[in-house]
Order: sequence, then C-alpha cells, then structure tokens
Amino acid sequence: MRTLEQQLKEYHPYNEQEERDLAVIRSMLDAQPDIFTRENQVAHMTASSWLVNSARDKVLMVYHNIYRSWSWTGGHADGERDLLAVAMREAGEETGVQRLRAVTEDIFSVETLTVDGHEKRGVYVPSHLHLNVTYLLEADEEDALRVKPDENSGVQWFSLEEALGACSEPWMAERIYRKLNEKLIRQWGRKEGRR
Repeated sequence: MRTLEQQLKEYHPYNEQEERDLAVIRSMLDAQPDIFTRENQVAHMTASSWLVNSARDKVLMVYHNIYRSWSWTGGHADGERDLLAVAMREAGEETGVQRLRAVTEDIFSVETLTVDGHEKRGVYVPSHLHLNVTYLLEADEEDALRVKPDENSGVQWFSLEEALGACSEPWMAERIYRKLNEKLIRQWGRKEGRR
C-alpha cells in the first residue's frame, strides 16, 4: 500500500485551490512531526468523505453542531496514517450507515481548512488548520441513519444541488462542495437507472 506521502506526491490537483492547498499540506507533512495528532495546535491531518448513494445523485450529510451547518462527514487522524480508514470510520460513526465502500482508494480531493476557536466538551480549542484529504465513499440509501449527538444533530440525504443550499457556510458550499459535485460528475458520472 502506498503511503500518504506517496499518494499526495502522485495526486493531480483539480484546480488552483487544490494546487495551493496540496503544497501547504505536503510542506507541513515534511516540517511537522506531530501533524497526525491534535497535540499540534497549529495544524493537523483530517480526513473527510463525500458520501454518495449508488446512483451518485445524492450525498449524505450531517448537521454539524459546532459549525451549525449541513456538512460532509470526517474527523481527525488522531495518530492514524491511513486516512481512508479514518474517513470510513468517521462516516460510519457520524451517520450510522453500516454498508460503506470506497468508490476508489485514491484521494478524491485535498483542502486546507481554517477552524475558528471553539469549545469542545467544555474545553477551549484554539483556531487552527485542518490539512484535509477527502475520499469518495458510497453508502446504501436503505441503511438506517442515526445522529452522533456529541457532534451532529441531523443526518439526511440531499440531491447534489440541494447539498449546496443546505450548507450555511458560503465558502464551503461554493469552493468545496460544488467542486466535489463537479468532480463526482466528471470523473464518475451518475449511474442512470440504478436505485
């Protein structure tokens, strides 16, 4: 299996945002030995998923309590270097979906995301960066959904376009989620006639 560093070196950025963010991520990986843990309070590695149905015309999102917005699933590496495994674990934990699969094991997208200071479980977390790797995952629409109350208060399927409107963070909706939808359609297409 290729290391994350190898995968990032081979990754072809989709646009200028990915090109610049990829450079930041690779630079931080080289310079920061504790980048996979939250001990690094400046930046740390995270993994997210764009979690679609088999027809690839819907995305499963969670209502994130901290951001007060519908968002993708994801979380901190917390020492794990296999970010696909992190994305899969977080998607299952945050949505309750049991039947998950990676559409591809390759990286789907990269982002450097700012996180404002906030309270989590009664402790202040200072502003920092999430050096994020996104994977394209597929879930069964028939699986039962459940919230993870300490992180989200809703789990729901949206059409690709509805997902953009559901997100109350304009930058995330326009720069990240719209990009993910474009990449999904261009690279994988919608599977017509499948439900």
